[in-house]
Amino acid sequence: MTKPKQTPNHSLDRADTSEALSRRQVLSSSALTLAAGALVGGIARSAEAAVPASAPGQPGRDYQPVIVPNGAKLPWKVVNGVKVFHLIAEEVEHEYAPGIKARCWGYNGQVHGPLIEAVEGDRVRIYVTNRLAAPTTLHCHGVLLDNGMDGVGGLNQKAILPGETYKYEITLRQHGTCMYHSHHDEMTQMGLGMTGLFVIHPRRARGARVDRDFALMLHEWRVNVGASRPDPNEMSEFNLLTINGKAFPGTDPLVVKKGQRVRIRIGNLSAMDHHPIHLHGYQFKVTDTDGGEVPESAQLPETTVLVPVGSTRTVEFVANEPGDWAMHCHMTHHVMNQMGHGVPNMIGVKPGKVDAKVQRLLPGYMTMGQTGMADMADMQMSVPRNSIPMVGGHGRYDVITMGGMFTILKVRDSLTSYADPGWYEAPAGTLAEAAPSADLARDGIDVTAPSKAWVDASVRSG
Repeated sequence: MTKPKQTPNHSLDRADTSEALSRRQVLSSSALTLAAGALVGGIARSAEAAVPASAPGQPGRDYQPVIVPNGAKLPWKVVNGVKVFHLIAEEVEHEYAPGIKARCWGYNGQVHGPLIEAVEGDRVRIYVTNRLAAPTTLHCHGVLLDNGMDGVGGLNQKAILPGETYKYEITLRQHGTCMYHSHHDEMTQMGLGMTGLFVIHPRRARGARVDRDFALMLHEWRVNVGASRPDPNEMSEFNLLTINGKAFPGTDPLVVKKGQRVRIRIGNLSAMDHHPIHLHGYQFKVTDTDGGEVPESAQLPETTVLVPVGSTRTVEFVANEPGDWAMHCHMTHHVMNQMGHGVPNMIGVKPGKVDAKVQRLLPGYMTMGQTGMADMADMQMSVPRNSIPMVGGHGRYDVITMGGMFTILKVRDSLTSYADPGWYEAPAGTLAEAAPSADLARDGIDVTAPSKAWVDASVRSG
């Protein structure tokens, strides 16, 4: 072991030799004690590097396993007390939603990479095999580790060349929701999908027991209509916004039984955008960030959580209201598919006989957008190759005029499995519907009256 470089101590005044001598005697004695402590500490650190701090945590016994909608978890095995994982960086054909695919870069055959799940105190060893045509690295984002394991190409390590396999080894000294991604040419490699979640469970259970623990990764892409690859050079006009690599209607629902305590971990490795994730029907508390636990005294009730770029947020609530509840980014353009700034504003345009005239040259032509984008969801019109409609997925009652970063929390009174239970059937008297004429008459609602008259009447009655 290389000894640390000694720095001369120039703090003593050479003129005061007697005092210096007595100080030197005291310091000498102290130095022996400190040296012994340093030696013991060095041995302890060496031992820590060789063996795990705790026995490998086991699912079911030491933690409630995480659920990854539309995703998977990275398998592991224990070798001499160390959890061993293997990530393979490679090109992947990925389907964002039915009708649109692209050649992306990911891990182990999928985008995003499989979730790594471990326990505080585990010693983990992660092998990374590079099957890409370019060098890469692995950065465990938010994980506390030795500097040489941080994975920044050129700074902390040499890049992993095509065909090479590197080894990363970490004793996990924290718990929480972290992430991993390439840290070599990040704009390209992360933009093409080389990201994943890294969940570290606490060694000892804390707080109320959670029944359903979901993990979601947010991301944004530019996939031009008809293109077969995402464009990682895009800086502003992202047209596919995804949850765990899927855009609605390709997102799987989050299925929960009434009364269960739910945790949702949300990570954001988008290129440019923060995402305010809004959940309908519930109030929740933000219990964790990627920096650790939020003290209970600081946990405010929310219905929307802002997840900044490069961050994670964890929320918890009790599922006490059955139904199909929307969960989505509240940036309105982030719940659209393959939008672009070049779309003309047709709101309010009266096409008149234009359609009939154009149809003489282009049969099937139809002016669109004059009443908004919702009509496009249900027109069943043909779309260009490898593209999907901007909005739309079939719901229980009608077309859901949203896409992109949108999913559904499905809460049921009883469940036989956590498979998609289908659409919620609202009990009688709890469904918004067309108002019966008898109700309108009873409540004095005249639908033919000028709207201003109704406002004036309301003001006078107040």
